[in-house]
Formats: sequence, structure tokens, C-alpha cells
Amino acid sequence: MASPWRIEAGALTALALPMIAGNIAWAGIAATDLLLLGRLGAGAVASGALAINLFNAFLIFGMGLVTAAAPLIASERGRRRHSVRDVRRTVHQTLRAAALFVLPAWALLWECEALLRAMGQEPDLAHQAGLLMRGLQWALLPFLGFTTLRNFISALERPVWGLVIMVCAIPFNVLAGWALIFGHLGFPALGLFGAGIASSLSSSFLFLGLLAVILIDRRFRRYRLLGRFWTRDRERHRAVWALGLPIAITLGFETTVFNASAFLMGLIDRDSLAAHAVAIQIAALVFMVPMGIGQAATVRVGLAYGRRDRAAIGRAGWLALAIGTGFALMAAMLLLAMPRTLISAFLDPGDPANGRTASLAIGFLGVAALFQLVDAAQAVCAGVLRGIQDTRMPMIFALVGYWIIGIGVGVILAFPFGLKGVGIWLGLASGLGAVALLLLVRWAMRARLGLLSHTQNL
Repeated sequence: MASPWRIEAGALTALALPMIAGNIAWAGIAATDLLLLGRLGAGAVASGALAINLFNAFLIFGMGLVTAAAPLIASERGRRRHSVRDVRRTVHQTLRAAALFVLPAWALLWECEALLRAMGQEPDLAHQAGLLMRGLQWALLPFLGFTTLRNFISALERPVWGLVIMVCAIPFNVLAGWALIFGHLGFPALGLFGAGIASSLSSSFLFLGLLAVILIDRRFRRYRLLGRFWTRDRERHRAVWALGLPIAITLGFETTVFNASAFLMGLIDRDSLAAHAVAIQIAALVFMVPMGIGQAATVRVGLAYGRRDRAAIGRAGWLALAIGTGFALMAAMLLLAMPRTLISAFLDPGDPANGRTASLAIGFLGVAALFQLVDAAQAVCAGVLRGIQDTRMPMIFALVGYWIIGIGVGVILAFPFGLKGVGIWLGLASGLGAVALLLLVRWAMRARLGLLSHTQNL
């Protein structure tokens, strides 16, 4: 008979691979946006980076909130394998929580230009970013709806349809962006505003596509997700917010520290901002793998947590960490070996107009290679801790690591020490390292800290 470790490794891998591929497809959608903007010039890339970073701050916060669905559903399925009503309750209340968050977020994003000006960004870049945001902000609600449904099918350990819909969305996004940005297929050339509209249409495609699958596929249809949708359920709604809000704040701290780094780059010069946008996009593509492993670990640990099986919790968590950090080592070697090749997908390094931007981006990728290991460790550790529904202390770790250590070190190195953009990236690396260490210690001490008090020591 296969050992429990081998069985768990197979289950974790089978769940993680489609989630990783889905994350890469999601990053691919964002990458195609940047590629299209790159055809408008470095100025469009810089202004687009400002708008997208601001939008992502709200998007990632919302994604953190709806991430609560995954551990809640997994834990419920661990307790009762064929539970239907409680799973449906969680999905309904997660969608409601997303809608409540989106309304004030839309109001703030509408004032994108004013917000960027208040942050000290160049007026013309802020204006162009505002034009993009007027079309982009409407993507927020459908994308959070899609993320909720993706968490639902992932917690059922059937994540492949999320991948299929995301892959289909890539050509749709390219076609919509090509038509609306440059004025093809009978549409006017809307430039940056068209790029935002294309992204909103793509997010709607994602949500409606996955919803259609869930309503048609017999394995999902039995949950009747549209049934009794408007029924009030205060208890489950509070549970979603209690678990999801700390995740949202944690991801908010992580994302906004990267957003803040973009704004700090804007204070240096345009070339640094454009180089940062390209380098961070490449690093984000690489990060999709440990992120997917962490998402899969949340489900696998959550199922064991619901069964109250302490040994299975440990197996799922430690295997996820081993796989995630092993990939990070290979990714670091790739970034060090071929930075110019990677950058050429976004900018032409041979064009004299892009020479300084490309050179800066290569330097930033060198630092990104250094923090791959800690970035993967913090992503997977956060995922396994969510599986045991431990989200509040990781939120505190994120505040300290990202904003006190990461931004503090970055600002000191960039400005007083004169390292500029490289200093900001070194600050990011130090923040990620601090969070990874704190999360790893908490995971290792989970039993002594009382995080498994209801489980059995099997």
C-alpha cells in the first residue's frame, strides 16, 4: 500500500497543478494588457502601471475577503463529505460580502486621477491613468464573483474548469484590447480607456463562463447555487467576514507594499517606473506557482482540519512547503540566467529609446531572483495557516514585515543611500523574508500555540 505521504503528495499535486495553471493564465491576462500598452509607448506603460497598481490594491483586498470561501467549504466537507446546504450558504454569503466591499471601492477608484496627484505623481501620467481606470474599475465585481466560484470548485477538488475558463479569456482579452485600444473591428480607437473597458469585459467573461459551467455540470448542479440566494444568513455572513477580513488585510498589506514601490519609482523617474512595471510583471508570473501551491494547501489542510486529523494537517502543510520552495530555487536560477530574454517580451532592449528602462529592469530582476525562496515560503505558509483558519496573527506579521521592515528599508536604501530603484527592491526582499520567517515559525509551533486544539493527535 502507498504511504500516507505519497497519497497526500498525489492529492496535493492533482489539486495544485490546475490552480497553478489558472494563476498563470490570470497573470497572462494581465501580461497581455501590458504588452498591448507597450505598443503605445513607455509613457502608456508608466501611466498604465499607476492605474493597474491602484486597482490591484482593491482587487487583491477583495480577493482576500472571498478567499474565506475555500477553507470554510473545505472544513465543512472534511466534517461531512456530501454537505450541500452549508456549502451553498458559504458561497451565497461570500458573494454578498464581495458586493458590499465593491460599492465603496468603486467610489474611490472613480477619483483615480485625484488620488495619484495627491501621491505626488506627474499630472499627465495621473490623467492618463485616470482615463484607464474609468474603464477598468467595473472589472472589480465580476472578477470577485469569478474568484468566489473558483474557490467553490477548488474546495470541491475540481479546479480544472476554472483553468479552462481562464485560458479561454486570454484570447478574448487580446481581441477586446486590440479592438478597443487601437480601433479595429469597427470600434473607435479608445487608447487607455479602451484597455480598461476590455479588462472589464474580460472579467465579465470569466464570471459568466464559470457560472454557466456550474449551472450545467451535474457534479456542481446539485449545489443549486442560485437557489434561495436572497435568504438572509447573518451567522454565515459574519463567519465569512471573520475569516476573510484578516486575509484581505494581509493580502492588502502585501499588495499595497508593491503598489507603494511603484509610486516610489514614480518619484525617481519615468524609466524606473516603466522598468519596475516590466520586472514586477515577470516576478508576478513566477509567483503564480507558489501561490497555486498555497491555494491547494489551504484546501488539503482544510479538509484534514474538518476531519480533526492532526497528522494529515502536518503532511499536507509540510509537503506544500517542500514543493513550493523547491520550485522557487529553480525560478531564481531562471531569472539570473536569462533576464534580458524575459524582458524582451515586454520591451525591445535593442531600441535606444528603451535602453535605460531595459537596463534597470535587468537589475531589478537580479534582486527578484534573490527573494524567490522567501516569497514562495510566505505564500505557502499563509495558505496552510488559512487551512486551519488561522488568519489574524498572519495579518499582524504582514503589517510588520511589509510596511515597517519592507518599506522602511526600501526608502532608506533608495533615497538617503542613493540606491534608487534597486534599494526599493532590496526593501521588498527584506519585508518578504521577515514575513516568511514569522509564518514558518507559527506553522511549526501550531500545536503548542493551541491552533489545533480541537483535532486528534493521530
